[in-house]
Amino acid sequence: MMKPRAIELLSPARNLDCGLAAVDHGADAVYIGAARFGARAAAGNSIEDIARLVDYAHTYYVRIYATVNTLLRDDELAATEQLIHQLWQAGVDALIVQDMGITRLNLPPIPLHASTQMDNRTVEKVRFLSEAGFRQVVLARELSLDDIARIHQACPQTSLEVFVHGALCVSYSGQCYVSQACFGRSANRGECAQFCRLPFNLVDADGRTIARNKHLLSLKDLNQSERLEQLLDAGASSLKIEGRLKDVSYVKNVTAAYRQKLDEILARRQEYVRASSGTCRYTFRPQLDKSFSRGFTNYFLDGRTRDIASFDTPKSLGEEMGTLKEQRSGCLTVAGVKPFHNGDGLCYLDERGQLQGFRINRVEGNRLYPALPAGQVPRIAPRTPLYRNFDQEFERLLARPSAERKIRLHWRLWETATGFALGATDDEGHRAVLSFPYDKQPARTPQAANIRAQLAKLGNTPFEAQDEADVELTAEWFLPSSVLSDWRRQVVQRLLDVRRIGYRRELSPRHETHHPYLADSLTYLGNVMNGQARQFYLSHGVHRIAPAYEAQAVPEAALMFCRHCLRFSMGWCPTHQKGRSPYREPYYLVSTDGRRFRLSFDCKNCQMKVYAAEQ
Repeated sequence: MMKPRAIELLSPARNLDCGLAAVDHGADAVYIGAARFGARAAAGNSIEDIARLVDYAHTYYVRIYATVNTLLRDDELAATEQLIHQLWQAGVDALIVQDMGITRLNLPPIPLHASTQMDNRTVEKVRFLSEAGFRQVVLARELSLDDIARIHQACPQTSLEVFVHGALCVSYSGQCYVSQACFGRSANRGECAQFCRLPFNLVDADGRTIARNKHLLSLKDLNQSERLEQLLDAGASSLKIEGRLKDVSYVKNVTAAYRQKLDEILARRQEYVRASSGTCRYTFRPQLDKSFSRGFTNYFLDGRTRDIASFDTPKSLGEEMGTLKEQRSGCLTVAGVKPFHNGDGLCYLDERGQLQGFRINRVEGNRLYPALPAGQVPRIAPRTPLYRNFDQEFERLLARPSAERKIRLHWRLWETATGFALGATDDEGHRAVLSFPYDKQPARTPQAANIRAQLAKLGNTPFEAQDEADVELTAEWFLPSSVLSDWRRQVVQRLLDVRRIGYRRELSPRHETHHPYLADSLTYLGNVMNGQARQFYLSHGVHRIAPAYEAQAVPEAALMFCRHCLRFSMGWCPTHQKGRSPYREPYYLVSTDGRRFRLSFDCKNCQMKVYAAEQ
């Protein structure tokens, strides 16, 4: 019989508080940025905070991954090497990296995970990375279930990490250069300027406007909460939630929602097992539509569909609450069944398709009174859908302690020649036993009930008693509650020590590899920015290596490579829809400052390219 495959729910941490919340709400692993060299420059953390998170997480056998996934200059390599050693000393379990130069540094035996910034979308790429020593590969978001299954079948020993929730980049990750080209801020160095969330006009070769002031590159948010079992069956082992810039309430809600979905699967599928310890209980009902989202999509999990974009707004819509029934005297009457609360934030799309919003001052049944003077209350057309993008009561619940995570244990108390022994055994079989010399005094009343009651008081420890303690006494001996409490505390501490000793970080010593790369030459798309990365590829059979886009001028460069296709969105795809456009190509995106970006449609590879701005 095959060994069950460990499945991890991987949650994001912007900071220590988010990381602790992720653990409490059910994460099996947490990824967090170090002080430098992470793909979210605004989400860096000190070594001290990361060490605190590691110490807390490892109690539950939750792993901590540090992101060091930017391209590096030569003058940054020494500092990167030093940082990695500090992360190893802090107890970090693995590094998520993009720059191949890191593999040639003097590293501790810390496992390396291949960031999605490496553009991991083929069997050949994943096999190469696995042979190069990467223990886990983060797949491109654009892959279908069949794509994932094909990679897993070809590379069954490689752990595959897939995104299941959160924001989507419109370009293949690591292959987007438009932020650098337009704003001097490289997405490959953690400084993405969110170009894809801007509004554009779409015009044709004759200057005719096809679409006006729309967010044509802005995608909805990913939500695979109903597809987790299919992802596991396809070969995914790590289910990743996006969000290292999101707040703590997002981390709590989304982690808890996916934990519950995943636990339902693990309870009936014995071929999969959980990757960490403990059971979570929540003070709220997780609801994904109450956290930030631009609307949800399965993206390309089932192949190409038309529901992946969010052309009207790049902002969060939230949950649909109903439609406007009527409006009079500063009061909005809503047709819907969901309750509103004072302080809720509502939004809607006006007649021009622009997102508008307001806060609720007072709720009376289905009548809402906006927190605006009567003369400033927006005029909303009847039957306009209303959305709640801030739920006051839900946020209040999440602002308080909203979950606890407990490891079950079993108590046993028995007599010894000189006193008593107390032992605790947890769910995974870790055991702690201490003997306590004690003068046995006969009791006037039965003791077993009080003994069990005192041992069950595990309070703010990570443990809970899974059943009644075994009390094995030859007579009724008097044991004061204070004594039992002290013994309980000592054994719990010893069990924690045993768990820490029992925790095993995976070791991955470095060794040189020389298997051939996928090609014998690399353009700027290879993202080679330092000498060590260049040497890596030379040693793997690459003969011609161009510098990264950030290190050279690349005339007529393609700046984005998108599976999202505007020709398909308009119904004019010659492959899938057999549609015919009334407009003449090439098409251009025109930004609000007048810059033009030419679109090219590569039907052979089923992708859209965005080229450098024309002057």
